[in-house]
Amino acid sequence: MKLRIEVVAIDSLMVRLFDTIDEANMPWILAACQRLHAAFGERLIELVPSYTTLMVQYDSAPSTARALIAQALEGLQPDAGNSGRRHEIAVWYHASVGPELPALASRSGLTEAEVVRLHTGREYPVFALGFAPGFGFMGLVDERLATPRLSTPRKRVAAGSVGIAERQTAAYPAVSPGGWNLIGRTPVRLFDREREGYSLLQPGDRVRFVAVSHAEFMALGGDDSPLEAQA
Repeated sequence: MKLRIEVVAIDSLMVRLFDTIDEANMPWILAACQRLHAAFGERLIELVPSYTTLMVQYDSAPSTARALIAQALEGLQPDAGNSGRRHEIAVWYHASVGPELPALASRSGLTEAEVVRLHTGREYPVFALGFAPGFGFMGLVDERLATPRLSTPRKRVAAGSVGIAERQTAAYPAVSPGGWNLIGRTPVRLFDREREGYSLLQPGDRVRFVAVSHAEFMALGGDDSPLEAQA
């Protein structure tokens, strides 16, 4: 870990803990969040964790903020007991709702069933929220599933669409444009204004995707409206 503090704005500092994305970063990021919340107290406006950094927005003098950060993170160690919540997210993997599933399998020299097995075969930490409310960037997928974003993003991606971009995976919480390779769809509501905190996922949470049948998907409230493959 290489702690660096960078200026973002007049009332914001970026705390950079790492230089590369790694699943092992998250326990350190969560431990830093906990310490910074305690150190700043009411002077903390917002704390935004991400892959390798924490953005700290504060209500104090910049020199005070720097001192608080340095003091809070001195001797930082990950907290094994603070690993976020664990979620199981049901997914119906099918080409009609995940039109890149066949192409991803072919490109990787796998069957579609093997793609599903690899995607559901590991637990993914949530690195960050962004792009859209409730959109959790997760990783890292098996290297055999890594695939670039679409060269031309779709204008409309259905809510619940599950996709892969490079070695990250995510599920779209709402209808939106998007360029990820879609391999399935979840009926799980990822963003809900009636839910405390709105977003089902938070940085540091862990997600395991679980393959379900079409009948199970529909019983869970899924929408099986087909999504055409990218031309």
